[in-house]
Amino acid sequence: MPTYVWKGKNRYGDTVGGERVAASKEELGRLLQKDQISVLSIAPAKGGIAIPFLKREKVRMKDLAIYSRQLSVLIDAELPLIQSLGILEEQQKNTYFKNVIKTVKDDVEAGSTLNQAKRKHPKAFDDLYCNLIASGEQSGSLDIMLRRLAEFIEKNVRLRAKIKQAMIYPSAIVIFAIVVAIFLLWKVIPVFANIFRDLGAELPWLTAIVVSLSEFVEKNIFFVVAGLVAAVLAFRYYRSTTPGRWSTDRMLLKLPIFGPLLYKVAMTRVTRTLATLISGGVPMLEALKITSTTAGNVIIEKEIVDARKLVSEGKTLSESFKQAGSFPTMMLQMVNVGEATGTLDEMLTKLANFYDEEVDNAVSAMLSILEPILLIFVGGMVGGLVVSMYLPIFSLMQQF
Repeated sequence: MPTYVWKGKNRYGDTVGGERVAASKEELGRLLQKDQISVLSIAPAKGGIAIPFLKREKVRMKDLAIYSRQLSVLIDAELPLIQSLGILEEQQKNTYFKNVIKTVKDDVEAGSTLNQAKRKHPKAFDDLYCNLIASGEQSGSLDIMLRRLAEFIEKNVRLRAKIKQAMIYPSAIVIFAIVVAIFLLWKVIPVFANIFRDLGAELPWLTAIVVSLSEFVEKNIFFVVAGLVAAVLAFRYYRSTTPGRWSTDRMLLKLPIFGPLLYKVAMTRVTRTLATLISGGVPMLEALKITSTTAGNVIIEKEIVDARKLVSEGKTLSESFKQAGSFPTMMLQMVNVGEATGTLDEMLTKLANFYDEEVDNAVSAMLSILEPILLIFVGGMVGGLVVSMYLPIFSLMQQF
């Protein structure tokens, strides 16, 4: 979405402004009016070409969790908000985040609410964060909301670590096997091939195939490497498109080992996000809208969006989930019980904790299954190349 530069006046009559991401000028105008800002001007942001490899303006989730918890403690200790933000600004090491905190502090000093000030920085504070801050300011429980946000972000950090643990090991083994195979075909096997030619040895079919493949790699090593890099970049570009995202997300959920794990990860995100928003007093429709963006999979995201539409038509959340998608039966039952007893946030939190444990078990099970499969794959690939080079040697030994 495009970035716009805006100026306006807050409810105290002070002139405020900043940059904000929105789908259109009209949508940004509505969002600013919702924040009680009278819009003076909105214009597209003018900037050079962004080079993500040279400049990355990013706030790490761990830094955001620490910031939220510390701000909660300072507010609970009854320190003024501006003083608390000044303390956090001084001790922040991330230059980008430090500037964000400074801008937020300046806006609060100018009369903006904390929620309004944070909404100007969508790269640092997303809709979930800003909505809970707004709820905390309205209810006088800002410290509690910040503590909930810190706990929510910390659990998301742990969840990401589990996903990395599940993905890095098999990816590293496969990449290592491919690199070793290419090196053998490029540098080692041609030496054996020359020896066999000098000796006039008759090559078995397996050796002949490997030697032909080695000749191709040796002559076209640049194109082989470039082709692999191009394939990765092409896949990433295809996934960045709407049709590509739909097809790849659908394929990922159907994978025999990774699919169930990714689905449980998505359910953990959905239930924990929804529980955090509902417990923070965010309206159901807004909570479902925000939750859909955290699923991490467009298939599940669409199901939540469809459920939101049914809720807006008057159906209960459990009925909406049941009609909108293929959500787990246990989830539907727990949501139904939560709605009937008025403890929906507690039931969703229990569901999130349950799926969190399921992710732990799934990662352990997946790694135990993949380990022998990967060993067989690597052994078969590298061992096959080595054995193919020894077959002619055995033939020559029999001749002598």
